[in-house]
Amino acid sequence: MSEESAELPRRSAARTAKLASLPIGVAGRVVGGWGKRLTGQSQEEVSAAVSEKTAEQLFAVLGQLKGGAMKFGQALSVFEAAVPDAYAAPYREALTKLQSAAPPMRAKLTHRVLDEQLGKGWRRRFARFDDEPVAAASIGQVHRAEWHDGREVAVKVQYPGADEALRGDLRQLRRFSRLFQAIVPGADVKPLLAELSERMDEELDYRTEADNQRAFAAAFDGDPHVLVPKVVASAPKVVVTEWITGTPLAKIIEGGTVDQRNSAGRLLAEFHYSSPERAKLLHSDPHPGNFMICPDGRLCVIDFGAATKLPNGAPPALGTIMRLALDADHDELLRVLRAEGFVQPSTEIDAEDVYSYLAPLVEPLRTSRFHFTRRWAQRQAGRLTDTRRADFQTGRSLNLPPQWLMIHRVTAGTVGIQCQLDAEFDVRAIVTRWQPGFAE
Repeated sequence: MSEESAELPRRSAARTAKLASLPIGVAGRVVGGWGKRLTGQSQEEVSAAVSEKTAEQLFAVLGQLKGGAMKFGQALSVFEAAVPDAYAAPYREALTKLQSAAPPMRAKLTHRVLDEQLGKGWRRRFARFDDEPVAAASIGQVHRAEWHDGREVAVKVQYPGADEALRGDLRQLRRFSRLFQAIVPGADVKPLLAELSERMDEELDYRTEADNQRAFAAAFDGDPHVLVPKVVASAPKVVVTEWITGTPLAKIIEGGTVDQRNSAGRLLAEFHYSSPERAKLLHSDPHPGNFMICPDGRLCVIDFGAATKLPNGAPPALGTIMRLALDADHDELLRVLRAEGFVQPSTEIDAEDVYSYLAPLVEPLRTSRFHFTRRWAQRQAGRLTDTRRADFQTGRSLNLPPQWLMIHRVTAGTVGIQCQLDAEFDVRAIVTRWQPGFAE
């Protein structure tokens, strides 16, 4: 890799040109596909080839640019379970790569950031520091090191120019939201991009991430099921935490045993639903690159740059809505949805239509064990995005209040990972224990 390609591309014109190549490339392949069909290739062969080439380009562009492009790709990755099987394989591979891989920056740049953030004598704080990063993601890369007291630590170093790149990418990606919606139909792309933009400043300041991680580590300290590495030191663009060894969740998804998949899905649900009560926070970046399974079976959670403050815990209205949908209490369900702002006062909508829209989404809570599958995710995505179906029209009449946006997306992302895992477990018991309003 050249020195130039190892750095975070910063110039706005260059980044814009790379991002613009995505829709142009897709359009060119579609036109080329028509030509191939005229020469005798089947529609299936052409569609498969177009999907594969588009996926390759998606990873190459988003992965190389890092910044907002990379972060957007990571956020999309949890929704690949909803992509129809005919198109899923190439995107599954490309988006999975985006969860934990990106070209690293040069050691000289890494040292410069460490000089600025930890002081010129930063080397004295480490007994050992490995210049070769072990992971490189959207706005920073991770190095393995040994702290001066002998502890193995992970050192996350932010790319120079990450703030400039992140802001520019997200502005540009908004222009192409319809393209990405077609690639990953299970994702609601416009709100996703808006949300990434809103939490951008928090993620760029690693001190905020360190504070979030300290809160989670304290809340789950000694927990038999979840491990959160403790923070050792932090600065605006560097954070040092305990080093944890484990199996990345992406590997469990790719080739884990049935028991490993089921256990991972259950642990993920336990962490998701218990965090608001225990930490008063919601881990808001659910993609497989942020989770590992430890040798002792615990779920290790990393990367707390995005966390939503819930000082009063999860809203009881969420549990009430789940329960009413399970009980088919149409009228009361509509009343609560209106009270919470999901249905605007001026909107006329039938209570039974609202129930029909929501009932399949609470299907995992109807039984003591539910099997989260890609097929189930695909059915839900198809039902909600098919313009010919009544559920699509009902969805257009509903409103997502701002205070519910993050809870909605994180829950959807968590379910997406569970479908990738093909996990089967008792999610109802977890919701009953941790979600206020559900069992009342």
